[in-house]
Amino acid sequence: MCMTTRDTAMTHPHIRAFLFDLDGVITDTAEFHYLAWKKLAAEEGIPFSRGEADAMRGLSRRDSLRVLLNGRPVAEETAQSWMLRKNDYYLQMLEQLTPDSLLPGVRRLLSEARDAGIHLAVASASRNAHLVLDRLGVLPLFDAVGDGHSVVNPKPAPDLFLWTAGRLNANPRQAVIFEDARAGVDAALAGGFWVVGIGSAVTSERAHIHVSDLSDVTVTSIVRGLTVLSD
Repeated sequence: MCMTTRDTAMTHPHIRAFLFDLDGVITDTAEFHYLAWKKLAAEEGIPFSRGEADAMRGLSRRDSLRVLLNGRPVAEETAQSWMLRKNDYYLQMLEQLTPDSLLPGVRRLLSEARDAGIHLAVASASRNAHLVLDRLGVLPLFDAVGDGHSVVNPKPAPDLFLWTAGRLNANPRQAVIFEDARAGVDAALAGGFWVVGIGSAVTSERAHIHVSDLSDVTVTSIVRGLTVLSD
């Protein structure tokens, strides 16, 4: 694991909550989203690449459609129909998910955090978050799940993180957000949370701590990293 930190003026808190994004953090369902949007785009004759898919990371289904359309006008009825079709394709792909689909280090980190008395939650733009977590076999490990049904304003607004942290009775300075998308990092920072950025889509300059993945991340390494920032 490569961990980097950035300077911050925030006071080191007593960490009582970990909030995780879902796609690309807990499991790689981001690939399913890409394939589902790609199938829809091909059927409608719309150019679509992994570049557009990367720009969708952390966004709601509606905002993802806007990325796909890239300014092309469509009637609201058509937009609704396309979003439902995309979701149907995605749900079909979710049948492939099993507990083995968890990304490296996730189950160990969740177990370690629970043993340390840290409350756990998922805060995802996905409206299928409960289904995904259930298929992964980790739904009972989380004290709260915030999803695309929970708030009106999606990421990069901080509303989803604030809503979910509230379910854990944790204020932003007591909570750490684990995110792999720029929209999610922006949302977490806007809400005043500590942020662990994961992967190449976010940079060490944006998140308080940056890691390549969760394979070697521990509760101790996160708390120590935040302590260094506050010294």
